[in-house]
Amino acid sequence: MTQELTKTLANVFSHVGVDDTKYESGGLRDFFLYRDLGIAAATGGQVLAQLVKANKAPEAGTGWHRHEANFHIVIMLKGWARFMYEDKPTLVKTGDCVHQPPGIVHFLYDYSKDMEYLEIISPADFTTIDMPGPAPVPPPTPWD
Repeated sequence: MTQELTKTLANVFSHVGVDDTKYESGGLRDFFLYRDLGIAAATGGQVLAQLVKANKAPEAGTGWHRHEANFHIVIMLKGWARFMYEDKPTLVKTGDCVHQPPGIVHFLYDYSKDMEYLEIISPADFTTIDMPGPAPVPPPTPWD
């Protein structure tokens, strides 16, 4: 199969309606729920697009880690989340967009009960690697 034909087969039209996929557990973090938007299938695994929302109160957070990915953005749709990006605390609130460059060491340690974000990553089968922490992490805010 030629490279051009492979690209054609890997990129197809996709429309996932609001009721076509449900939020499910079983994603990268057990304290979040994930809703697949069908983009990994439509792009032959080139890109993952998913909605992520809070499911349980923050306790330990994600831990320090990095992703082996070529591209990764987070667009906060509702609520807020606090990340450590290397040694820099970062509040990401509704309407904000964060580009996480390849290999950046980070830790999502706090988030609101209504937190929901759109995550777009390439490739879809990216890897997450636990890393040592470069800085202390503040405690999460307890939910009422």
